[in-house]
Amino acid sequence: MKDELEAYSVAQRTREIGIRMALGAEWGPVLAMIVGQGLRLIAIGEALGIGAALALNKALSSLMFGTTTTDLATYVVVAVILAIVATVACYVPARRAARVDPLAALRSE
Repeated sequence: MKDELEAYSVAQRTREIGIRMALGAEWGPVLAMIVGQGLRLIAIGEALGIGAALALNKALSSLMFGTTTTDLATYVVVAVILAIVATVACYVPARRAARVDPLAALRSE
């Protein structure tokens, strides 16, 4: 769902990205801007998720097999895997939008 929202957000901003590119922005900084915004959302989501998991660890204890509810390695591995997947989900539509021809993006509407 997150990757669909990011792709939708980038698709909505294609015109803005086209204007930036037409005014001389290079695709690298535009890509960095879009992915950076996605990374901020990822960090907020992971912080809230880890906080909620720690707050609800008693209720989660029956769902966790072979580990304790405060196992640091489990939290770190899951957070890193989710961050990698979410970063790729941000990068793919951002790269596609940053590579769009500025004239085509401006004519799209």
